[in-house]
Amino acid sequence: MREKVEKAIDSIRGYLQADGGDVELVDVIEDEGLVRVRLTGACGSCPMSQMTLQMGIERVIRQQVPEVKRIVAVPPETEQA
Repeated sequence: MREKVEKAIDSIRGYLQADGGDVELVDVIEDEGLVRVRLTGACGSCPMSQMTLQMGIERVIRQQVPEVKRIVAVPPETEQA
């Protein structure tokens, strides 16, 4: 399932990168149908990021990988001093 999710993400990555952002696959928990992603770049700090996640990323992943039940965004990694 992870490979299918990665392929789905790759299919929309160009749109995100065109706006200065990107999405990183963090984890796939197959038995729960859960996908965890991290929005990076401009997408990580954009006030519309939740809409991008739901209407863009989630829609495409669920179309291409029907086993996925839920997609959640994890917070961006913070640099440690």
